Amino acid sequence: MAVYLDHNATTPLHEDVLMAMLPVMRAMVGNPSSLHRYGRLQKDTIEKAREQVAQLVDAHPDEVVFTSGGTEANNLLVKGAAGSASIHRMALSNVEHQSMLEPAAAIGDAVAVDYIAVDSGGKVTPQALRQTIRSDTGLVSVMTANNETGVIQDIRSLAEIARGHGLWFHTDASQAAGKIDVSFKDWGVHAMTLSSHKIYGPQGAGALIADRQLPLRALLHGGSQERKLRAGTENVAAIAGFGAAAELAKTELTDRATQVLKLRMALEQGLAQMPAVSIFAQHAERLPNTVQFGVRGFDGETLLMQLDRKGIAVSSGSACTSGKTEPSHVLKAMNIPAELALSAIRVSFGTDNTLADVEKLLRTLGEIINTMSNSAVMMAANL
Repeated sequence: MAVYLDHNATTPLHEDVLMAMLPVMRAMVGNPSSLHRYGRLQKDTIEKAREQVAQLVDAHPDEVVFTSGGTEANNLLVKGAAGSASIHRMALSNVEHQSMLEPAAAIGDAVAVDYIAVDSGGKVTPQALRQTIRSDTGLVSVMTANNETGVIQDIRSLAEIARGHGLWFHTDASQAAGKIDVSFKDWGVHAMTLSSHKIYGPQGAGALIADRQLPLRALLHGGSQERKLRAGTENVAAIAGFGAAAELAKTELTDRATQVLKLRMALEQGLAQMPAVSIFAQHAERLPNTVQFGVRGFDGETLLMQLDRKGIAVSSGSACTSGKTEPSHVLKAMNIPAELALSAIRVSFGTDNTLADVEKLLRTLGEIINTMSNSAVMMAANL
């Protein structure tokens, strides 16, 4: 039986979310911008979802700007800030998702970008943030929880530092929302990125929660939708699903976190019995569902393929750039040796996983390591 352990990449659509979407999809008549009753019904669906998403992260509905996903939300933040007249420099942590790093690289000379270093545990320290802030810095962005290692940042403290310098603060909470308590209001942030398909909602929906005073320019023009920050007819069905998923995530937060933490702890106990395995950021505060580890002497992509053949889906921590396999930029930033970083495997649990899945992974991984090690020994002996 196949085992899916890659929930940080995407989660399966929750049945209750599908049920919330189907009526919208079946009765997809009317443009939400139209004034007649068909349009008003579509608009009401969007506004209900806006309230549901806002409640998940303790924000005001008026602060929710729907997008096509977390990537678009991050692009809107970075490029929208770069297009404003008041932000001339921004500081991003060097372990951000590529949907933050690549837009930052793409803006060229429009805005200067500095990168905040993390320590060996993947954390942004207050000292590192203060050292990165310059006199003309206007915006700071640090992700709430890393998609690879699961490391959780102290966003409230970092945002307080930024506010003390009169700076805007953004956090990408795509991986954190629905797994830990997230509060736009209490953390004192000005912008926050969310993604529907990370919380058992549909792909193709996300949001940038943005303070109405935050200076942003739209990426898309041609309509007044979403506070004139995101022109175009809304994907009402996906937004409805996003709202339903957000409501479920808030209601089930504690139960979900408790369940996946048990699985994470069981996996880590098993991995501790394997001498070749090193768990990354093991002593840092991490998401309850995420474990990233390296297996010394092995290639992560090879391990991933071997596990996939055995019916187990996980993620590799390495990325292929221009045909050359290189270590993850996150592990590089944590000063993990390149050889170990290239062996990285990420396991991310979801609500459908069980202890039997953990046992199958541990058993299968152990068999693969032993088989490949024995093959290497035999090849060496025949040379």
